[in-house]
Amino acid sequence: MSTACTPVLMVDIDGVISLFGGTPGRGADGRALEGSFHSIEGIPHFLSATAAAHLLELAELFDLVWASGWEEKAEEYLPHLLGIPSGLPFLRFSRGVGRANAHWKLEAIEAYAGARPLAWIDDALNDACDAWAQARPAPTLLVRTEPQYGLTAVEAGALGDWARARRCV
Repeated sequence: MSTACTPVLMVDIDGVISLFGGTPGRGADGRALEGSFHSIEGIPHFLSATAAAHLLELAELFDLVWASGWEEKAEEYLPHLLGIPSGLPFLRFSRGVGRANAHWKLEAIEAYAGARPLAWIDDALNDACDAWAQARPAPTLLVRTEPQYGLTAVEAGALGDWARARRCV
């Protein structure tokens, strides 16, 4: 059950769930990755089954929000392809900002989260994100992923530990 003190988890897609950077279906070290290929609007994506399983677990501790340039497309495609909950909110982003790094998401993330504790998982976090997180009055955790592996047990464990330490009493 979501409350005002339940932390929000902002979830990027590319580099977190949709993996890239290694050999298709394999990480940079050659190991096989669990997941499947899908064509989404004509673009091939390798969607990580591992990331999807971790998101299901994290949904017990966080209010999940899509924080991706996919915007409403996340809800359109990912729940049925990955078996994750449908009906997750998504952020809309200003079209005038460059999208080279995650800082273009900050305004929308801040507006959505307000004063709530917030974790954000993304492969494109930068110094502007770090400065923003440090300046936020509410507890804030940034978690970086390697785009060829995405959300793994390491990142999921750190997110889970952080959320459990902030449970409402």
